[in-house]
Amino acid sequence: MKVLVLSSGGVDSTTAIGLAIDRYGKENVISLSIYYGQKHERELEAAAKIAAYYEIEHLELNLTKIFEYSDCSLLKHSSHEIPHESYGKQIEETGGSAPVSTYVPFRNGMFLSSAASIALSRGCGLIYYGAHADDSAGFAYPDCSPQFNSAMSDAIWEGSGHQLKLEGPFVNMNKQQVVATGIKLKVPYELTWSCYEGHDRPCGVCGTCIDRAKAFEANGIKDPAQA
Repeated sequence: MKVLVLSSGGVDSTTAIGLAIDRYGKENVISLSIYYGQKHERELEAAAKIAAYYEIEHLELNLTKIFEYSDCSLLKHSSHEIPHESYGKQIEETGGSAPVSTYVPFRNGMFLSSAASIALSRGCGLIYYGAHADDSAGFAYPDCSPQFNSAMSDAIWEGSGHQLKLEGPFVNMNKQQVVATGIKLKVPYELTWSCYEGHDRPCGVCGTCIDRAKAFEANGIKDPAQA
């Protein structure tokens, strides 16, 4: 079985790569990174380093044009600032009735659809991506939910003529559990990048930085990327 893994260069997708390699062997794993106009394009550099570390094939795709109509704070052309507060605080402010401001409209839907086409063209039978339960909590990122995963899985299976499956191995795990899985797999977290701000060092105060720090702390270790 050949597997294509969506790789953002962050904790979750890198853990998904480690899991795919553990299950199917590195010779059967391809990583795919997508540029979509994000401020934190350093994640693409991280994704390439991770692929080199694992010695797997790495592909890149540019979907910037699709997202140029969005004013999501994550995007370079947006006039909005990235919130410097936890996801929990952001969800409180939306009342759980709308996604957080760093939600890029239907991003995972576009990513997975594009990945399905590439995966089929490269002879893959499976797609992995790193969505986890914390991301979908409180309607923060609805395209990370188990319901979304199930619907996209069905669509890809049917649309591929029953050739390609989708699996989100962490959709029912929180980030602490994802990191625990990666520790067992000896995932090179020191190579990963999560921060939404595009600076030389992680800001430590955006939602994903806070989420990441808590996950490593809960596992009793210091974030390797901060060591």
